[in-house]
Amino acid sequence: MLKQLAMGAVMVAATQALAAPPQKLGKPEGQLNIIAWPGYIERGATDKKYDWVSKFEKDSGCKVNVKTAATSDEMVSLMNQGGYDLVTASGDASLRLVHGKKVQEINTALIPSWNTIDDRLKNAPWHTVDGKHYGVPYQWGPNVLMYNTNVFKTAPTSWAVVFEEQKLPDGKSNKGRVQAYDGPIYIADAALYLMKKQPDLGIKDPFELNDKQYAAVVALLRAQKGLTHRYWHDSTVQMSDFKNEGVVASSSWGYMVNALKGEKQPVDSVIPQEGSTGWADSTMLHANAKNPVCAYKWMEHSLNKDLQSALAEWFGSNPVVPDACKTKAPGGTDFCKTNGFERFGQVHFWKTPVAKCATQSTCVPYSRWTQDYIAIMGGR
Repeated sequence: MLKQLAMGAVMVAATQALAAPPQKLGKPEGQLNIIAWPGYIERGATDKKYDWVSKFEKDSGCKVNVKTAATSDEMVSLMNQGGYDLVTASGDASLRLVHGKKVQEINTALIPSWNTIDDRLKNAPWHTVDGKHYGVPYQWGPNVLMYNTNVFKTAPTSWAVVFEEQKLPDGKSNKGRVQAYDGPIYIADAALYLMKKQPDLGIKDPFELNDKQYAAVVALLRAQKGLTHRYWHDSTVQMSDFKNEGVVASSSWGYMVNALKGEKQPVDSVIPQEGSTGWADSTMLHANAKNPVCAYKWMEHSLNKDLQSALAEWFGSNPVVPDACKTKAPGGTDFCKTNGFERFGQVHFWKTPVAKCATQSTCVPYSRWTQDYIAIMGGR
């Protein structure tokens, strides 16, 4: 079980113990090992128009090896095992990696394109600690509600469709036709729903819950268990379930929405009235990376506006370089508009729940989230 560390003095002590970042780069080592979300590191294998690896390998001399991970917990586990140089970590993993001294401070002076990063992300708390940067922003986006357009002729307006039993527009129950995310951070999605559904609970931040608020959220999730077809974490499996298993509504990512639309499947997505949780991912360098020069070269490459635009269009995410919105992506779509670039302020970004929280005196830490969500998925 992952241990949840307190913030404050423990955080400062941990960061001070890490080695200082390099001041200059030497000769590239010849390879690079990256842990990434599915669809994040493309070399044109699925669609030759989307390839931001091949040219990098040719120009840098660094062969890119990718290990995909389906959840933040899996990424943390892999980084703990070692053997990797970089990870595209979401906000619910990044501070755990800093706490655990698994990632090192980044010298932004060695990343010439740093100043092109969105000002809303440069000093974001999920990769910036005590004024030091432990990651380079990569992409961000909301967790959307994906739905079947044959069932929903108009977009659902509330997350209630996946949290509470009800009759859908086709006259059938939603029982067994919806999915939930296979990760403890999904507790925040339920908390976000209850922020509007039960305002008397006083939830101000879906990642900061006292015991009473947490109990209400857990009760909702236990009831949801009876509705779920599956707890998803594999993007390919979720797409198959929408095509073949009768699933008609679920939390999802733009990546799966775009992929299914590309196959002419009857799906679309929406951010319901309650808003959404979301992710802002940072490329983080392992404390014991064996290929740091290649890693720094990749971090610089990752901020190229052409890469950022192609990745945003491909994954259904938003670029961390605003100028990428003005760049024509391979598919020619208006990806920043489609993916909600201007809705940044409506997204509650993933972060690791801690006991010492900002909105109230004491909150339920992530260790309990993990334990209880495993029990919920197991029907306990």
